[in-house]
Amino acid sequence: MHRVFQDFIDSLQSAHDHSSFSAAMEAAASSLELSCFAYLALPSRVTGRPRLISTYPEEWTAHYMRSRYELIDPIINQALRTTEPFQWGLDLPSVKHSLAQRQLLDEATQFGICAGFTVPIHDGHGPVAGLTFAIGQRNPAFEKFVRSQARALQLMAMFFHAHVRRKLSNEQESGGALLSPREFECLEWASQGKSAWEIGCILGISRNTVASYLENAKGKLGVRTIAQAVMHLAAASKRKQN
Repeated sequence: MHRVFQDFIDSLQSAHDHSSFSAAMEAAASSLELSCFAYLALPSRVTGRPRLISTYPEEWTAHYMRSRYELIDPIINQALRTTEPFQWGLDLPSVKHSLAQRQLLDEATQFGICAGFTVPIHDGHGPVAGLTFAIGQRNPAFEKFVRSQARALQLMAMFFHAHVRRKLSNEQESGGALLSPREFECLEWASQGKSAWEIGCILGISRNTVASYLENAKGKLGVRTIAQAVMHLAAASKRKQN
């Protein structure tokens, strides 16, 4: 665990955007034999969009963001009420859920998100955030590990949150969605008709990296195509000018 934690801290030190932060947590989770993760930080305004860094299926996260599920998500609701890490799902005791919440959980199950371990983050510097490791079926080894390593995982979550908040605080807002500087830059070039290859040449990065930034931007904006993301960007810019 010590070696994994040290590697994780080193990765956070060099992380500078959404993709590198996701890779840092994904590598740590994989080393600990944990499954997919999701970090979600609530917005400072009700009309804002949460920041999401996740290895959940993209189809699910895009649907989650479009549906504004963070407003009714029972896991987020519980994270708002407690500072202690908790397990949820499957046959674990839980509070009664509303019809909308049951629908959300049923939909998540279709994407292999049936239970998990969530670390609430209340750091006093802004809205609450949470880091979740999720599983698709009952796994006694997972449950035993998160119970025994709850404090270590809580510390990892807090370090992750602190680095994300500090390094991504200069993100651009577009219609309530927070885009990293690179995501915003790639989207602006795309709005001028540039291809991923051309944008890569302009910015000095690979075509695949550009594609990754554009995919992240689409997910945050809750759209399916680059054209829709560009329209979203143009509409947000127009609203700022009015």
